[in-house]
Amino acid sequence: MSPAILVLLALGLGLAGWLAARSRAYAFGAKGAQRLHSLPSYHAWYVALWAFVPAILLALIWSAVSPQLVLQAMLSHPAADALPPFGLARNTVLGEAIAVARGDMQAVFDPRAQPLVEPARAALSRYGIIGLVVTLVAGFAGGAFAFLKLRPDFTARTRVERMIMGLLLLASLVAILTTFGILASLIFETARFFGMVNPIDFLFGTHWSPDPMRDPAYAAGEDYGALPLFWGTIYIGAIIAMIVAIPLGMGSAIYLTQYASPTLRRWLKPILEILAGVPTVVYGYFAALTVAPFIRDVAQGIGISSASSESALAAGLIMGVMIIPFVSSMADDSIAAVPAAMRDGSLAMGATQSETIRKVLVPAALPGIVAGVMLAVSRAIGETMIVVMAAGASANLTGNPLESMTTVTYQIVAMLTGEGSFDHPATLSAFALGMVLFAVTLALNFIALRVVKRYREAYE
Repeated sequence: MSPAILVLLALGLGLAGWLAARSRAYAFGAKGAQRLHSLPSYHAWYVALWAFVPAILLALIWSAVSPQLVLQAMLSHPAADALPPFGLARNTVLGEAIAVARGDMQAVFDPRAQPLVEPARAALSRYGIIGLVVTLVAGFAGGAFAFLKLRPDFTARTRVERMIMGLLLLASLVAILTTFGILASLIFETARFFGMVNPIDFLFGTHWSPDPMRDPAYAAGEDYGALPLFWGTIYIGAIIAMIVAIPLGMGSAIYLTQYASPTLRRWLKPILEILAGVPTVVYGYFAALTVAPFIRDVAQGIGISSASSESALAAGLIMGVMIIPFVSSMADDSIAAVPAAMRDGSLAMGATQSETIRKVLVPAALPGIVAGVMLAVSRAIGETMIVVMAAGASANLTGNPLESMTTVTYQIVAMLTGEGSFDHPATLSAFALGMVLFAVTLALNFIALRVVKRYREAYE
């Protein structure tokens, strides 16, 4: 049974409950014996929510559980005895049998999957019917429970608002629980990696050359020195890119808020913010095909023969252009939100417009500016495509911006793509790199919050 069918069934139950409850509420009002406490629409939504929410929850749970039940039913069949041992080949055979049973494929490629097609079809049909019945029972039971409670003095509005508030609270918890889930997975896999490689060698080593084909028992800790990756990430995303983004972003924000006419601002601000919507792969193509060769030719023209066609400078420049809207938009909004009385008072005291901007407006808008800069830094150090296409894959610990460099995000992609085993330290190193990147971005957010809090207390 497709999950979409169960969702539509839950919606249908909710709609039926809504119509039935509204009709009953109107019937109460038509009798005229007692005035309704809540509008008929609140009675309708009360029953609809009681019918829909239990049905959709059980439908989602069943959609997650039923594939495992189908798999267990297939493995319990005598035909499963001919399956290969646990691994990719076994999963491929089972996947083919399930795909043919569902109708997604016309025939199997592996003959070993053919005897499992009928058991899979029978299991899919059986558990699909069970899911349908479970959804119907849950929705009908919830709707009937709510419907029987309806009466003229029933406080439907209060209960509906409480239920909506509970759903909103659950929605807000999703992001928090997702963050904890990501953090837990990172910690678990990072602990496995540090069980194979010394954390000191990883954090402070200067040689990065993991080999997924090497026997894990002989994995050398000195091959997992990630310091060049950390340096490349900071150098490209937090130094070169910020040197480009902060002056240009702040300059554009100041011009648009203080000097540009309203007509010019209406045109320039949307054009500037279009940069944030350009796909990063487009920036990567531009950096690889235009900016990087130009930088190499200019460097060789002035006598620097070691300039590479893949350089940290090319990636950092384009990355800085990409994040200009993050800095500019936040600074623009923050400066525009400064009370006009502060600006007028400074000008009335004899300060020039430039002095007012430097000594009054920018300090007052500093919380928003810092938030924009930190957001831009977090965006830059998490960028991958521009680094892949313009900076290269060499883990170099150098200060020369004309040389090839790589970053943490590029190596995470490189380690997790391919057919590497998740028990190998080369693959697990991606989780350790992700954990470090997570810790860095979290620290940046904490710093931004402290700065914002300090200056907000001073200017509010």
